[in-house]
Amino acid sequence: MQVVSKLAYALLVLFGLSVAFTACKNDQEPAPVLGITSISPTTAPVNSTITITGTQFGTTPASNTVTFGGNAVAEVLTATSTQLVVRVPAGAQTGTVSVATGGQTVASTQTFSIGTRSVIEKTGNISANETWTADNVYLIRGFTYVKAGATLTIQPGTVIKGGDATLDPTGQQKGGTLIVEQGAKIEAKGTATAPIVFTSNKPAGQRKYGDWGGIVLIGKAPHNQKGATGFEGGISGQIGTFADVADNSGTLQYVRIEFPGIALNPGSEINGLTFYGVGSGTTIDHIQVSYSGDDSYEWFGGTVNAKYLVAHRGFDDDWDTDWGFSGKVQYAVALRDPNVADQSGSNGFESDNFAGTGQPATDPNVGLPLTAPVFANVSNFAFSGTPSSAPTSGGSGAYQSGMHLRRNTNISIFNTVIAGYPEGLRLDNGTAGGTGTLANMNAGTLQLRGIVLANTGTASTTAVRGDNIATTGITNAQAQAFFGTAAYANVIIPSDQVTTLLLNASTFNLTAPNFLPQTGSPLLTGAIWDGKGADSFFDKVTFRGAFGTTNWTQGWINWDPQNTNYN
Repeated sequence: MQVVSKLAYALLVLFGLSVAFTACKNDQEPAPVLGITSISPTTAPVNSTITITGTQFGTTPASNTVTFGGNAVAEVLTATSTQLVVRVPAGAQTGTVSVATGGQTVASTQTFSIGTRSVIEKTGNISANETWTADNVYLIRGFTYVKAGATLTIQPGTVIKGGDATLDPTGQQKGGTLIVEQGAKIEAKGTATAPIVFTSNKPAGQRKYGDWGGIVLIGKAPHNQKGATGFEGGISGQIGTFADVADNSGTLQYVRIEFPGIALNPGSEINGLTFYGVGSGTTIDHIQVSYSGDDSYEWFGGTVNAKYLVAHRGFDDDWDTDWGFSGKVQYAVALRDPNVADQSGSNGFESDNFAGTGQPATDPNVGLPLTAPVFANVSNFAFSGTPSSAPTSGGSGAYQSGMHLRRNTNISIFNTVIAGYPEGLRLDNGTAGGTGTLANMNAGTLQLRGIVLANTGTASTTAVRGDNIATTGITNAQAQAFFGTAAYANVIIPSDQVTTLLLNASTFNLTAPNFLPQTGSPLLTGAIWDGKGADSFFDKVTFRGAFGTTNWTQGWINWDPQNTNYN
């Protein structure tokens, strides 16, 4: 009996322990909780970086969504389970900050306030390495030169304003202009979420074409001018004679240039972005030039290459090539305001090799290298309705050609769409004796292939034409025969058939365009990559024009800089 009692007692003890153990197992640890413990600093300007400390954050930047007041989503730069470093986004407002990850969302108990940035003035010479940071605003007054041996580094998200001529401290009435001299460098590496912005110093709503000068890069790559040739627009110095094809002037990536371009007089201007003898060691991609008072982009000699360029509402030409420029460009789009054009006649492309008679005995500008760039996948959009060559209501002149190729140019253009110009292509000999542009056409070195001219005039004589100069020019028949060569796969789409291209309904929207062709558009196929287009620089895409199915302007572009508060 005593043995049975002891056994029963032992069983009761074991049962109790089992129940206790089971209870402990069922008493689960609480699930980890997403939390924010602090924000540092709690006041900072747009584009600066802040640190968020907390618990259970995602351990990769992409696994966290950080939202500021105003529903502005931030770029997460680094991430650990307890710390996020983020960039204060444009459009952020004072308020709480929230973090979402793993199906949970938490808001800060602290209020984050948007701070103002100090304004730092820049003028004269930059002779030593210097860094411009996103927590300041920089004001360029007059001509500002980055001198040989110096590197100017600009952080992502930095805003630089160009002062107008009245702010020139020298009293010479020169608009703020950043000039990177031979032997100097600029390292302006923005990002898709934090582009670097050069813009007008005027308040929102009061900005206009040519409020300031622009950006000028000067390198040591080949050109075809005399070494004593000066620069346009009053820039000091001479071009010199160099042969460094791979010269490196630095980097411009994800950069916007707004309201630049000053035309002092015809033939002497500062453009939105100007290249003088810039070499192929320079990196240029994802650039937007908006509201330039002269050309959006102009290349004077050099070998620099570029991808992803935007010309928005320019005054004069979009892509101007001179002085023996021989670089390569792929993916470029220009959107024009049909009410604004320049007195010189606004073109999409304008390409020259030399001016004057073109005779070696009398014209010192005849020389090598010829202007021979190669452009591919370009879209130029001007008039959505009937194109007009009459003087524009908001400019000083009229529209001319989608492509004006003249004066012995040897340019080549592939897989490009030109829409809404009074004439699509003008081939201009620009020289005596039957040589020059015509000779380059006949030699097969000036190559136009895979080009679509849409709504460019009312007949083939305006869609494609020559200069029709008696005895020395290019006739319409010669120009049309060249463009119409079957192997070149060029097409002319009259105005009543433009709908067959299935352009995006927002293609011509000046403040919110979308350039992606509709599904089934013939522009999504038909690209041709022979001749100079076979170069390894070019992505061998199937589409014609600047866009296939990917919108590479998304995120970093501003189509309405007139109404943006950059303070």
